[in-house]
Amino acid sequence: MRKTKGWVDLQVNGYIGIDFSSMALTKDDARKACREIFLSGTAIFLPTIITSPDEVYERNLPLLAEVIGDKEFSGKIPGFHLEGPFLSTEKGASGAHNPKWMIKPDVSYFKKLSSLCGGKIKMLTVAAEIEGVCKLIKYASKSGTTVSLGHQLANSADLAKAAAAGAKALTHLGNGLPNLLPRHPNTIWDGIAEDALVPMIITDGHHLPYSVIKTIIRAKGADNCIVVSDAAPIAGLKPGKYSNLGGDVVLEKNGRLHNPALGCLSGSSFSMTKCMNYLKGLNLLSDKELIKVGYENPLRLIG
Repeated sequence: MRKTKGWVDLQVNGYIGIDFSSMALTKDDARKACREIFLSGTAIFLPTIITSPDEVYERNLPLLAEVIGDKEFSGKIPGFHLEGPFLSTEKGASGAHNPKWMIKPDVSYFKKLSSLCGGKIKMLTVAAEIEGVCKLIKYASKSGTTVSLGHQLANSADLAKAAAAGAKALTHLGNGLPNLLPRHPNTIWDGIAEDALVPMIITDGHHLPYSVIKTIIRAKGADNCIVVSDAAPIAGLKPGKYSNLGGDVVLEKNGRLHNPALGCLSGSSFSMTKCMNYLKGLNLLSDKELIKVGYENPLRLIG
């Protein structure tokens, strides 16, 4: 499909059974996961830590910061994506994130997290409707962190205010939501309509149906869409039952990874290459446009 060295993935929670948000994570395991991610066809990526208790951030952020500073990863892992803890606690919107570990927007807490990893937070996902979030968005944006909006029930006014404060993107648009929404308005339509925000979408064939992928791409255009894998720690493993992101999950033979108890998906089992291959098979984009959504646009988003 392309002659460059691989894809850019802004959301990777782990790989081959190794979880970047686990208290059991070791430096050797983190290095192993990173190497396997690169072997899967990803050239640049952001390790993602989901909503977690303090002890996870305090342990894993400095641990991972040391790993990504290794010479072998130079230029390949520019920093981290923190998906949380400033998200919606509402059922459905919280998704696979544990609401008990979520907190209200707090600039001081963000500063603490940033200091733990030497200022390497490249992306932060927050919910746009939470009181006080715009102050955090402004601070994070000015400090060099790209702010994205997700795991939320935000309306058009919330999204517009967040964008005006500095937010640039929408984290896995169409996912991290209740299974049932008002037909309109709802945060999916409002996200598509907000011109200032670039949607990141998971094209694994499970998170979004063809019609939604097509609608988002046609509405936003190839210059303003980004593909992410949202690869779960289970990605790269065989079908079966696992513990993943704090819950019991099932990886089906077709690649669908879900949490039966919560009734929701639990990240993706696909690598970025598999997501791009699936998208190519939909015949919605030219090869040049595929390079934009899988390589050029994500690099531009994180500067």
